[in-house]
Amino acid sequence: MHRLTTLLLWSLAFALGVGCKQSSPTATSNEGPQAAQAAPAGPVTLNGAGSTFVYPMMSRWSSEYQKLAPEVQVNYQSIGSGGGIRQLIAHTVQFGATDAPMTDDQLKEAKSPVLHVPLVMGAVVATYNLPDLPHAIRFSPEALAGIFLGEITTWNDSKIASANSDMKLPATPIVVVHRSDGSGTTFVWADYLSKVSPAWKTKVGAATSLNWPVGIGGKGNEGVSGTVRQTPGAIGYVEMTYAIQNKMPFGQVKNQAGNFVEPTIDSVTAAAAGALSTIPDDLRYSITNSPAPNGYPICGTVWAVVYQDTPPGPARKALVGFLKWVLHEGQKFCGPLDYSPLPADLVQRADAKLESIGVAAK
Repeated sequence: MHRLTTLLLWSLAFALGVGCKQSSPTATSNEGPQAAQAAPAGPVTLNGAGSTFVYPMMSRWSSEYQKLAPEVQVNYQSIGSGGGIRQLIAHTVQFGATDAPMTDDQLKEAKSPVLHVPLVMGAVVATYNLPDLPHAIRFSPEALAGIFLGEITTWNDSKIASANSDMKLPATPIVVVHRSDGSGTTFVWADYLSKVSPAWKTKVGAATSLNWPVGIGGKGNEGVSGTVRQTPGAIGYVEMTYAIQNKMPFGQVKNQAGNFVEPTIDSVTAAAAGALSTIPDDLRYSITNSPAPNGYPICGTVWAVVYQDTPPGPARKALVGFLKWVLHEGQKFCGPLDYSPLPADLVQRADAKLESIGVAAK
């Protein structure tokens, strides 16, 4: 009995010794790549920058996605579409966000193939500081172009008053407020004006940064909305969410079909539906001045711009996973923030772009 007890004690000691040796942090082993892949991945930070237009939406997406994937933190800087494109080209972010598709020159500067992945759509609105009016101002294309060209200088000008004959507009001087930074919101606004005003197209054109004929600048949608709110008689253009959040009025705009349309989620979707058949394979497109009878004419898309040859690793996996989630589950958060979700067939085309990340460009 004593010998049996001794043997059992020796066996237990040997087993404990082996166990300690296997779990020791100083023990060496040759586990190979398979074991390394099985190890839990550490936290991943995705750095993005660009559009102020999409900032409220991106903040919500980042917050919701982290609940599902707590190891992924999306760090997004609202610096304007131009800044986002510059940072992508400089390889300081994993993705840029822009309300204006990259130009051919910018794509050449990037030196590697860049994919455009549409994320969401929204309206750009004419917001103004003119209190005590009975309803929203109705703007014709001619009136908006004249105001931003500096040709219409008071609120009771006949080009504005003729579409608002049921209310008396004051003789208050108009103060134009525009973006001072490179901005996709500016591109959407100027792209629309270039389509409806030959004078604007010739004198100013459409780009993310412009030589403005008149007005004062504000940085970001935040800067423009803040300046308009503090300046009597001011008018500016901002993404609809900023106007709603700041409880600022915004006008109806006469569309190509001749109807004055209020910017809403549905009127943006209607405008997009009218443009889907003309969207090219690279997904760089414009939906301003849509022919849709009930479409709001000044609206645009926010794209994520990413390198097709993004190197493999945790960051690429997190990037594709986040953007894939945005295209599908993330779309349900758009409406509550006054953004328009993507049409289903556009989501399908955007999926194909994501699936090509890591595939050599032809």
